[in-house]
Amino acid sequence: MDSMLFVATADGLWVYERETEGWNEVVRGLEGQDVTSITANEDAVLAGTRNGIFISEDDGASWQEANEGLTETHVRWLATHLNDPWSAFAGTEPATIHFSDDGAETWQECPEVADLRGTNDWYLPYSPEAGCVRGFAFHGSRGYAAVEQGGLLRSDDGGRSWRLAEGTTGDPHAPNLDSNIHTDVHSVAVHPSSPDLVFAPTGGGFYISEDGGDTWTHLYDCYCRAVWADPDDPDHLIFGPADGVDENGRIERTTDGGETWEDASEGLDVPWPDHMVERFEQVGDNLIAVLSNGRLIATSLETLVWQPILADLPAASAVVSLTR
Repeated sequence: MDSMLFVATADGLWVYERETEGWNEVVRGLEGQDVTSITANEDAVLAGTRNGIFISEDDGASWQEANEGLTETHVRWLATHLNDPWSAFAGTEPATIHFSDDGAETWQECPEVADLRGTNDWYLPYSPEAGCVRGFAFHGSRGYAAVEQGGLLRSDDGGRSWRLAEGTTGDPHAPNLDSNIHTDVHSVAVHPSSPDLVFAPTGGGFYISEDGGDTWTHLYDCYCRAVWADPDDPDHLIFGPADGVDENGRIERTTDGGETWEDASEGLDVPWPDHMVERFEQVGDNLIAVLSNGRLIATSLETLVWQPILADLPAASAVVSLTR
């Protein structure tokens, strides 16, 4: 089987195939587009941009617009449901969630998200828009969505409707209670072992919930955007903390569920003074980190020794892999 890597960049979508010595470029698409996010399954590849969504059914060789029903075109994150390849989800800026159940031919907005956005006065510190949805995680019919600045959303019907998780006020202007998650949520992950076991990096630290977002434990006081959870061991996490926005970024890990943390930055000159980890993506037995300066680094999960990859790329924003 062949492994393919799709990389979203500030200048289009780059596609690579795995070879013995690394990744070999096979095609570039959407040149001139600022591609913000990407998701893929065996049927299609979806790319989110500031100008809407594009779809490819030939592994990135050709692209068509897929915006019918999309009410906001600045896409911040895309996801497909693991159990249903026809289901796709788009999070936008300003904050909306759209879903498609026909392979991205049409999209439907979830209007309750815009209602929550207005009621709670969601915002972004770097944009005039009212918040953004910048992460999804699914486990069966359960779904979670990360909202910057607006908290965590939960779905119990496979992403067709959304509500605030019990452990978030949804109001970025309100004081944060000890059992609540910080409302500046940057990404979210749910562990394969349980739909209730949720991890969330935020602007106010790293949080874990064991009851589906009803209550939260604050594991690490920092600024953070990315976490990788070992699918075979929920106590094993690799994490990208920083001291502030792109300030002193580094990589750490825990093997005891966050009680203790250790450095996991071998091969890197850290802390980075002006960038940090933006996203993690597991690719087979390797882990790729997308950095906030647009660079990519990778490591074997066995060795945890990092090295740069694909250095000639324009600024990368997301990666996803696919095995054919």
